[in-house]
Amino acid sequence: MSREYPEHPRIGVGAVILDQGRVLLVRRGRPPGVGKWSLPGGLVRLGETLHAAVGREVAEECGLTVSVVGLAGLVERVVRDDAGRVRYHYVLVDYLVRPEIGNAVAGSDAAEVRWVELARVRELDVTEGLVDMIRRAEALEGERIE
Repeated sequence: MSREYPEHPRIGVGAVILDQGRVLLVRRGRPPGVGKWSLPGGLVRLGETLHAAVGREVAEECGLTVSVVGLAGLVERVVRDDAGRVRYHYVLVDYLVRPEIGNAVAGSDAAEVRWVELARVRELDVTEGLVDMIRRAEALEGERIE
């Protein structure tokens, strides 16, 4: 199924990776949102569990092995073209995860990866809803973004 103008919504996962007052963000290398900073993540493959998908996507995009802490939240993203047709439709399941092994390096869909201090996230050109999702994850972790 095509990502653009799909027949059905696509299911994706994202990882809020918090470590020592920072969050790991990726600069998107593909549409939608090319060039914007977002959470590492991607589409769930047929037969793959959500936890397995988030682990695989983080490894592919960032070179890290992670463990899932808990569900941070759900987001539905529908992007329409000028004619009103659905160009993209994603249901995104975002998890708070902990980094376990590896160094963060950009791979596959990520143009760049960067650890960002929580208080500085708003200074970046980020995807819609990113700050809110980080706040949700922080509630599981006990940290706070300004």
